[in-house]
Amino acid sequence: MPVYTVHAPVRAGVVDSAATDRFVFVRDGFHLWAALFGALWFVVHRLWWALLGYLVVVLALVAGLWALRVGSDVRVTVMLLVALLTGFEAESLWRWTLSRGKWRQLDVVVADNREAAERRFFDRWAAGQTSGDGATVDRGEPPPVRPAGGAGANGEIMGLFPQPGASR
Repeated sequence: MPVYTVHAPVRAGVVDSAATDRFVFVRDGFHLWAALFGALWFVVHRLWWALLGYLVVVLALVAGLWALRVGSDVRVTVMLLVALLTGFEAESLWRWTLSRGKWRQLDVVVADNREAAERRFFDRWAAGQTSGDGATVDRGEPPPVRPAGGAGANGEIMGLFPQPGASR
């Protein structure tokens, strides 16, 4: 299931709760459009510093590969790897840009899609269950727990331990 981080604008050092229409939900995971159209994806999301870094890296790689006179198969492979890295790290760059600006991460939400993530977040927001400092994390169901003391279902100790009184 996708994971979304919720970011809110900050005004005068405090989260602007009245600007709920400006909250940003950033999905964690691979971004296909960022991998296919890296520079354009950065422009659409207004990630100017990330765009500058992307262009510097790509141009340096192109110039370096041209100077080394490597074959076209190596150039294609390197650019494919850059595209994959861009697709995997696009959301991290988006979060980094938001944290550099006047935005604060409010919450982490797990949901099937963005609409469900918004619904789940605002339900918790209205109930006062989000702290606003990023400490609240919704991970869905609690993890399974083992019985205390390492005992199995029938009360026996699990592992390579001899039974008391058993022959060796």
